[in-house]
Amino acid sequence: MASFQWLTNLFTATDSVAHIALLYAVVIAIGVYLGKIKIFGISLGVTFVLFAGIVAGHIGFTAPNDILTFVQDFGLILFVFMIGLQVGPGFFESFGTTGIKLNGLAMTAILLNIVVMFACYYIFFDTTDKMALPMMVGTLYGAVTNTPGLGAANEALSTVFGNTAPPIASAYACAYPLGVLGIIGATILVRYICKVKLENEEEALAALDETNANKKPYKMHLEVTNQYLEGKTLLQVHDFLNRDFVVSRIVHNGELSIPNRDTIFHLGDQMLIVCAEADQEAITAFIGPKLDIDFEQQDQPLVSKRILVTNPAINGKTLASLHFSSVHGVNVTRLTRHGMDLFASASLPLQVGDRIMVVGPEDAVDRVANKMGNSVRRLNAPNIATIFVGIFLGLIFGSYPLAIPGMPVPLKLGLAGGPLIIAILIGRYGYKIKLVTYTSTSANMMLREIGLVLFLASVGIKAGASFFVTVFEGNGLYYVLTGFIITIIPILIVGTIARLRFKFNYFTIAGMLAGTYTDPPALAYANSICSKDAPALGYSTVYPLAMFLRILTAQMVVLFFCG
Repeated sequence: MASFQWLTNLFTATDSVAHIALLYAVVIAIGVYLGKIKIFGISLGVTFVLFAGIVAGHIGFTAPNDILTFVQDFGLILFVFMIGLQVGPGFFESFGTTGIKLNGLAMTAILLNIVVMFACYYIFFDTTDKMALPMMVGTLYGAVTNTPGLGAANEALSTVFGNTAPPIASAYACAYPLGVLGIIGATILVRYICKVKLENEEEALAALDETNANKKPYKMHLEVTNQYLEGKTLLQVHDFLNRDFVVSRIVHNGELSIPNRDTIFHLGDQMLIVCAEADQEAITAFIGPKLDIDFEQQDQPLVSKRILVTNPAINGKTLASLHFSSVHGVNVTRLTRHGMDLFASASLPLQVGDRIMVVGPEDAVDRVANKMGNSVRRLNAPNIATIFVGIFLGLIFGSYPLAIPGMPVPLKLGLAGGPLIIAILIGRYGYKIKLVTYTSTSANMMLREIGLVLFLASVGIKAGASFFVTVFEGNGLYYVLTGFIITIIPILIVGTIARLRFKFNYFTIAGMLAGTYTDPPALAYANSICSKDAPALGYSTVYPLAMFLRILTAQMVVLFFCG
């Protein structure tokens, strides 16, 4: 028996590094595996790590509190920073005409969540109990399935209560499972309230796709027949027509060449033009008719090549500033970013990770490839320096105290809000201060998930000691009930308004609601009933602002009302 004492010590010596590492390995592995189990097609995912941690903490499989707190906070910082870095490039672009409406609806739902929480607090709980409102904050963030908000609220509570902060993770855990089910169930209920037929929504999306097709890059071969263009330069024609287009190649007197801004047009010239499809009729009417030929199939020394932008020095530079045609003798006709084809307009800034279609003589195209980097291996290495520079700035920004009248303590964005805002700004504008922010999707997801499981495991282990007393001897059933109410009422109100007042497609509404609650299972459900990408677009449009507001409002509610 004594020969196994080393194994017993490994599980019981709570202050050893090996025990702490083993604790996290066991809790995270069990939580991740159990989170894959689906009930009625729905799983809790990595959030099950929280419940695995609660069980471990309850049976005494734990670690020193200061270690748990450090790992919890570091995991939260890493998680929210990688989220911000991912959503940053599209954060400000999400406020287009449609985006403003969707984000306005998301903001309304977030505010309604808080209003319903306070209503439940006054109806179901003893308002003289100082711990009741903080526990309702935990219930709120379980109901909306938002883990970063839980972290932000936890941090703010530690500022207000110190070491006696209430274990709001217990209330979070009570509300979370029905929160996942409630989001999906309420989204389905909106469909019946508004009498939506899914086949009609699919047809509407198909019609919209035909309209949007006019915005995609369009390639055509034209012959110059407009006598006005004789002797005019490409720049003059471009300015006069006032349409964005690229002349990729031109044939003059049987000789094929790459044009630049000073190339002179002559009657009978043949050219390959790339433009937005919506502009092709106007350009054809002005220059000349389309030709049934393809320069790319002719025997000629020009090549087309997709080049990957991996050189940090190119990050943020516009196509016009790089002088592709005048200096390098090539043209950029298309650009692909995050899987989407974009028209290569002169004012478009390049980002590391973009793929550009370059046309020109083979040796010139190769020189441009070298200038752009064109190294997949370079993209596979995450920019660690940028991540930790951003975290450093985020912690400083989050620690800055903002004195607000009426608040017992200054408002701080904290470990969650500070890094999130800095990450969003770096993701969008980092190239202006020479920070390369590109990380592959897999690298971002890996770092984000590591941060999330470390946070959830730590919170669960710390809450485990008091969880079952809180649930079964305290107000656990009230947390479950009020959490469900907090989940569904805002969805029913906002979803109905989005449909009946703003006439949004039901699939877009389903994605918007999933993004408002930052809930991947709800998005998975929306994607499963739709053959288009409308749910994903709705989700991604509101997700950045929703995540930011969930974190910010968590701290504001605690600091304003729990002090």
